[in-house]
Amino acid sequence: MTATPATHESTSAEPPAERERVGIHGVGFDRVTMAQAVDRVLSAMALGEGGWVVTPNLEILRRASKDAAWRDKINAADLVVADGMPIIWASRLGGCALPERVAGSSMIEPLAKSAGEKGARVFLLGGNPGVAERAAGLLEQRCPGLVIAGTECPPMGFEADDRYMAGLEEKVVNANSDLVYVALGSPKQELLIHRLRHAAPKAWWLGIGISLSFLTGEVQRAPLWMQRLGLEWLHRLVQEPRRLAKRYLVNGLPFAVVLLLSGLLRRVRGGGSRWPDR
Repeated sequence: MTATPATHESTSAEPPAERERVGIHGVGFDRVTMAQAVDRVLSAMALGEGGWVVTPNLEILRRASKDAAWRDKINAADLVVADGMPIIWASRLGGCALPERVAGSSMIEPLAKSAGEKGARVFLLGGNPGVAERAAGLLEQRCPGLVIAGTECPPMGFEADDRYMAGLEEKVVNANSDLVYVALGSPKQELLIHRLRHAAPKAWWLGIGISLSFLTGEVQRAPLWMQRLGLEWLHRLVQEPRRLAKRYLVNGLPFAVVLLLSGLLRRVRGGGSRWPDR
């Protein structure tokens, strides 16, 4: 790791406060704003402690509600934040509101900027060929002091290639990173982080899905008003209807209805759901 772990001015090397979590469909979400999430990561880095941020959206939460092993992996993360307005709305209906949506796509740049103030090192893993390299250049421009420790675009089926995985682990370890952004989509990125994070225990790992393509402009992100109205999925669907129709229309919308109704039912029964919620 770097000799001076990344901090920002408001961060002190004190143990973080006890986590306050909200249980939704078996997953415990940390009750934090974007700024608080960034500060929590930086505070841990100041103490030389690594961790894992997972940002469940509807699809990740839907899978967690059906798969106990997957749910356990998500709950094992050090910071779990809600990347989906339906999750926020369900928490409000249930009487134990999460303060705001904390999307991985929105978190990567402010986290990198604050970390860059102390010369932190970031490794970019994933994305389409060439995207990580272009994203690295943009982050260096926008985040003064940030050091790009390395980039890697794994080939298809890499996770089944033991030789490649051994080399990837060695590359990540030798990069001596403070932050590792993994842009492989879910569940591949979470499974990879769960597999590799213990090899670099002082790094903070963040699964960011398609975010490197957003950053470089390869894929256009929804405008802010659509994000606030919970319509970012519609913007993505229009861009990639064949790939995303089943995820959003067949799986996502029905689960969103169930999620909101369960929140309303919880309110009727008395409201609130501190973690754990089962």
